[in-house]
Amino acid sequence: MPATPKTMDAIVALCRRRGFIWQSSEIYGGINGFWDYGPLGAELKKNLKDAWWHDIVRCPGKGPDGHFIDMVGVDCTIIMHPKVWEASGHVAGFNDPMVDDKETKDRFRADHLWGLIITDAPGDAAFDLKMTVASMLRNGYTVVHYSFVAGSLGEVTDYVKTNPKELREFGKVDGDIVPHPFGVAVPYPKGKCGLIFPISVDEQKIHYLELPSPFTGKRGTLTEPRQFNLMFESHAGPIKDEANKVYLRPETAQGIFTQFWNVVDTSRVKVPFGIAQIGKAFRNEVTPRNFTFRSREFEQMEIEFFIRPEKANEWYKFWRDSRFAWWQSVGLAGENLQLREHDRDELAHYAKEGAGTSDIEYRFPFTAPGYGELEGVAHRTDFDLRQHANTCGKGDKLKYFDQELQVKLQNEGASKDEINAKSRYFPHVIEPSAGADRGTLALLCEAFTPDETRPSGVYMKFQPRIAPIKAGIFPLVNKDGMPEIAEKLYLELRQSWCVQFDEKQTIGKRYARMDEAGTPYCFTVDGETAGTQTVTVRHRDTQQQERVGLDKVGAFLKEKMSM
Repeated sequence: MPATPKTMDAIVALCRRRGFIWQSSEIYGGINGFWDYGPLGAELKKNLKDAWWHDIVRCPGKGPDGHFIDMVGVDCTIIMHPKVWEASGHVAGFNDPMVDDKETKDRFRADHLWGLIITDAPGDAAFDLKMTVASMLRNGYTVVHYSFVAGSLGEVTDYVKTNPKELREFGKVDGDIVPHPFGVAVPYPKGKCGLIFPISVDEQKIHYLELPSPFTGKRGTLTEPRQFNLMFESHAGPIKDEANKVYLRPETAQGIFTQFWNVVDTSRVKVPFGIAQIGKAFRNEVTPRNFTFRSREFEQMEIEFFIRPEKANEWYKFWRDSRFAWWQSVGLAGENLQLREHDRDELAHYAKEGAGTSDIEYRFPFTAPGYGELEGVAHRTDFDLRQHANTCGKGDKLKYFDQELQVKLQNEGASKDEINAKSRYFPHVIEPSAGADRGTLALLCEAFTPDETRPSGVYMKFQPRIAPIKAGIFPLVNKDGMPEIAEKLYLELRQSWCVQFDEKQTIGKRYARMDEAGTPYCFTVDGETAGTQTVTVRHRDTQQQERVGLDKVGAFLKEKMSM
């Protein structure tokens, strides 16, 4: 029997029913782009963050230089001095061009608008020359559909493949959808050909009244694209004016950069070393969507790793590969996880001259067959440290002094000028930046396992280290001393792990509840326990049962949690 496919509707329903994730302010109708974590969700997300902090900050391994990685943590404020965001480029450049539909009040990013043009000309003959939207309309091409499809050309291709209803007027796509210099070429039966292409923001500014709305197909209802800053504004102090304007941070990185010099002065760190932070960030997303994937309030797990400039390539590759391996280690091993290097035209302003940028991506049900970003690994060069040093007015005075490099150059007989020039510098930065909410969502999607043989019809296959509840402790019945033995075991185990005591309803219903919570092991105190000093342990994934000594349960769990 083929496996039942996973759907977001089913996953979201389970999340709500079992208390993983709820919409914020639900009793008032909710607020778009904001989500609350219930008891199970809070434990799951905390376990992910704790695993990251343990593996990255407290117990990191060896780097490419053969030495153990030096990593420290910080916890910076959400609201920072406004000049931080001027120096980082967020005030001037953290904008998206937005378009509104005046009738429906819907809104989309102008740089996510794609057009589908259909022609009777076979093959690519009609697209030998690049045309503007206006010339296409004047020359009689049929504009059949416009859609805002977020992201890369590959995502647009996936959209067309998985949304045949959009294209049914022209029959099914006949053959491969292939890259084209101006977009994606789409072959159709009966000699027709289509081209899906991005409509530039500049063209939209000129021809926006001619373009059909992606929501209704009507022309003349779209507004001209205009810039929209994604940062949330607020005011610090009693007077609401420009002098007191502040921003909720759109990323956690800048707090690390502005405290870099304090960390160097107060800690025994030296390049190469890293500063890590877990914290909230806020972006005023115009179209939050796909459950918690794109939210207005989210949490980041971020590292800024400071290196000598000439070591950028080796450290970039190290962090790219080790971060990909880490996500596999917490339960995302398999074909749903991929590592993708960015093309040059995708790079952020701070990474244009860097060693590279890559994304660790997961195939969510709402992105399939494509992928969505979990974590980015980027070489940010020395952009941020240099910007902050210059903006605060201290410039080269804030360069890092590399004493080890100074000694090395002295021993090599370098001149005094060369030693001064090379041993004082702004370190380059490799930044692995992960989303705690996206990571939690990926764990939920990966763990969701339909199984018609179980009473609940589904179980959550979390890795034991990440599972919200590590074990269920059950008395088989509420008599013959079983509740007392079970409660004693529960009180003992909860000193080390999140476990749950449950004596309500039949043992089958209790197993079903634990399956939906993703609890890997259930221990049942039964009629044999008092005499044999053993309990039954039920394994979530196989539903197999075995007996374990009552005094060995703690050791059993400890072994399983470390696997």
